[in-house]
Amino acid sequence: MIVDVELGARRYPIHIEAGLLGRAGALLAPLVRPRPDGNRLVVVSDTHVAPLHLPALTAALAESGVEAVPVILPAGEASKSWAGLEQLCEALLAHGVERRDVVVALGGGVIGDLTGFATSVLRRGCGFVQIPTTLLAQVDSSVGGKTAINAAAGKNLIGSFHQPAMVLIDPTVLATLPPRELAAGYAEVVKYGLLGDANFFSWCEAHAARLLAGDAMVQAEAIAASCRAKAAIVAADERETGDVRALLNLGHTFGHAFEAEAGFSDRLLHGEGVALGMALAFDFSARTGLCSPDDAARVRAHLAAHGYPLSPRALGLDAPPERLLAHMMQDKKVEAGRLTLILVRGIGQAFVAHDVDKAEVQAFLAHALAA
Repeated sequence: MIVDVELGARRYPIHIEAGLLGRAGALLAPLVRPRPDGNRLVVVSDTHVAPLHLPALTAALAESGVEAVPVILPAGEASKSWAGLEQLCEALLAHGVERRDVVVALGGGVIGDLTGFATSVLRRGCGFVQIPTTLLAQVDSSVGGKTAINAAAGKNLIGSFHQPAMVLIDPTVLATLPPRELAAGYAEVVKYGLLGDANFFSWCEAHAARLLAGDAMVQAEAIAASCRAKAAIVAADERETGDVRALLNLGHTFGHAFEAEAGFSDRLLHGEGVALGMALAFDFSARTGLCSPDDAARVRAHLAAHGYPLSPRALGLDAPPERLLAHMMQDKKVEAGRLTLILVRGIGQAFVAHDVDKAEVQAFLAHALAA
């Protein structure tokens, strides 16, 4: 199926199809500019993904008369850094990437974010295509044009909006994901139900076990529903100038604080941080009388049933609440020193809360850390 991201002249399609990776050449070849030395397409991947999926893409491109030129980066969040950006930009320049060329990002959120940011600044902007290989990237980071690297002060603080020319999603590649990575991606699927679609959250409750067990049809349905939800939000508020796109950050402000405490490492995957953050956002909303405690308990029960660590103690993090609050104050939604959170009035009823009482948040964090 095809989900379109409606952005006027910059409109682009998200193709979702089982086995698409092996047929990607027909879709990518029209984007390749002819060159005297042969038609080439630089493919950026990492040391985990390239052995698994680069051969299939290379063969698909060759069938369409295009040579794949690989750039392989170290796997892991550490590549989303100034050093990783420099390494990638120098490699793209060395391969002669020009302003009207496109570059393919084949990998998870790290590769997609890094390649998107590099192509947004290389020669003042060239094109790129997303081929996400993790569930998290397929339902979230590959769509919408947010690109970034991390800074010492926090996650995704240096970046740009740069929309891809196309997104190609092959659900069958998820069969190669470790269970923990698949579960991390599922947290972003649940997010769409919690922020704006209570019926979809009910669908998640009914189908999560099959999705996480590898049911390809359920996975494809979840991916399509998530992409439709995100495409609508991005079309309404591409650069998060209003409150619409900010809703996609449900759970992220809390989650990023714990990711920072974990050193942006495999100790706490991004999706795990989002799951913890969503549980805390519902708990805080219930504690402040915004939503029913029953809704908060229902959300926590669903996430706990699928193995997410939902308490700082379970993560072995003993950060003082004031330090966690300091991490939260680095959030991109902070304005004039005022903390903004995505809170809820119930399942499917997220809203942007401006100027949240920091003392109240710190007291809540102290309570959460003691639980």
